[in-house]
Amino acid sequence: MFYSLIRLLAFLILKIIFGIKVFGKNYIPKKGGFILASNHVSYLDPIVLGATCPRRLNFMARDDLFCNPLFSWLISKLGAFPIKRNSVDFSAIKKAMRRLEYGESLLLFPEGSRSFEGLSLQPQPGIGFLGAKLNVPVVPAFIRGTDKALPKGARFIKPQRVSVYFGKQIFIERRMPYQDIARRVMEEIRHLAW
Repeated sequence: MFYSLIRLLAFLILKIIFGIKVFGKNYIPKKGGFILASNHVSYLDPIVLGATCPRRLNFMARDDLFCNPLFSWLISKLGAFPIKRNSVDFSAIKKAMRRLEYGESLLLFPEGSRSFEGLSLQPQPGIGFLGAKLNVPVVPAFIRGTDKALPKGARFIKPQRVSVYFGKQIFIERRMPYQDIARRVMEEIRHLAW
């Protein structure tokens, strides 16, 4: 209930400030576990995807975001769980796998961090590992406009048209190398950008 209320409020605010438009919601599975894989260019991206995806999203967030008890409580209620950066965090990977096994969704940014030059960073193999290991579909997504609405170093949000494009589900071949799966997912995200 809390998640649904926050999602509705976030969507209304995004509609008023950014005139947000959403395309391809029908590609989001109605039930069962899936990974939502998106480009990442702004701190607004998790909020935008959470507000526009018809299913509740879970996502990994850097562990330093959980230092403030009140903020930690809020983002945990909204599906976030911590991941240690610059190391392999087996605890976070196990949490991600559990949520997908329970039929929930997981938001991942294949590039691992914000990319300020468009889709330019090398994708991380983690998305390939999770998709292949759990045999869940990956839904590509592309967000346009958040890099201008809240660019790197900006202190204030600028009114800017924001659009979200969800693409067709990708079904992972289990024998593919994880890095190849990650590259394929990035290619599908790039196609949505055209």
